[in-house]
Amino acid sequence: PEVGLGGGFLTIRSMKAFADGALGSRGAALLEPYEDGEGNLGLLVTPEEGLLEAAREALDRGFQMGTHAIGDRGNRIVLDVYEKALAERPEVKDPRFRVEHAQILDEDDIPRFGRLGILAAMQGIHCTSDRPWAPRRLGDARVEEGAYVWRKLLDTGARILNGTDAPVEDLSPIENFYATVTRQDKTGQPSGGFDPDQRLTREEALRTMTLDAAYGSFEEERKGSITPGKVADLVVLSQDILAVPEEDLLATEVHATIVDGKTLYESLALTRSPR
Repeated sequence: PEVGLGGGFLTIRSMKAFADGALGSRGAALLEPYEDGEGNLGLLVTPEEGLLEAAREALDRGFQMGTHAIGDRGNRIVLDVYEKALAERPEVKDPRFRVEHAQILDEDDIPRFGRLGILAAMQGIHCTSDRPWAPRRLGDARVEEGAYVWRKLLDTGARILNGTDAPVEDLSPIENFYATVTRQDKTGQPSGGFDPDQRLTREEALRTMTLDAAYGSFEEERKGSITPGKVADLVVLSQDILAVPEEDLLATEVHATIVDGKTLYESLALTRSPR
């Protein structure tokens, strides 16, 4: 692995694999057929033995592995592969293997993330963009059991890393934060949010997007929180996203962006305000 290249902006220590496809195209690998797919179980992009070989290679070379998995079968296979590979190499104490997306999970697999120390690299905004049509693919019962189950994962000891998955989704971290805490789309629908019992608190959501996201790239000692000695990567927002009413969150604007202590962006609103 190569850490901190380009003045600290580039680290090469991870490898990515793909277990299955996407839910919208009925390519996510499922344990039971799609509700609207005439027996279709989705597809595996990489055979299980190929994933296991890659996981072993990552551990041998000191790399982190992240595997795209959307469907419940895809996620189970990845967890099985990780569990086997990690058991073979107990001397590797902090591999921080990841599942990218972890969108649809069987109930039995949800606690395995926390138990095995597998990171769930998820995207809050995927819920609000996919959830309106997900029941057509999965049925209501499967959605309720394991689709976008942020709260269930957190409560069983998993660590969630929250990003936007740009350019698949909008880059805006404000929209992603809003989706994570409200489970509503940008128009405020549905009232109360999709599966509101799976919402995160604002403090939890902020942590998934900052300190835990830094942990997911082995950078929690230098990024992710405003702490003496850490890199000064900061944003100045127009309002307190931990306190304003939910309906006002999307009106939050970025007034300044500071990277490693250098101000790289200032809005006109900030430059014109009294100092």
